[in-house]
Amino acid sequence: QVQLVESGGGLVQAGGSLRLSCAASGRTISSSAVGWFRQARGKEREFVANIRWGISRTTIADFVKGRFTISRDTAKNTVYLQMNSLEPEDTAVYYCALSTTLSSPSHLLQVTSYSFWGQGTQVTVSS
Repeated sequence: QVQLVESGGGLVQAGGSLRLSCAASGRTISSSAVGWFRQARGKEREFVANIRWGISRTTIADFVKGRFTISRDTAKNTVYLQMNSLEPEDTAVYYCALSTTLSSPSHLLQVTSYSFWGQGTQVTVSS
């Protein structure tokens, strides 16, 4: 089994920054990718970013490109989401997720490609 624990969320003013962390434990050695998704109230969960474990390749959603970056610390089994220039529209619960399947880059944009999920961390951006 795999456990994912997010942290780093909070309340920030527009234009500010936050760094989210996703600490993974358990049988993570077989993971293919770790992703960040977010879900705003009343909306569907949407892809934000992912990092493919074996090749360290990243994908960032267009609507946060240039503001958000994803990185990892292999020794700590932790993935980070650095969020800069935050906007009120970024307000949501942010979830990290782990995929253990060898999926194509397009499939790794989908919620259904991830088998393990964290509990989520709230990010609120005030205007």
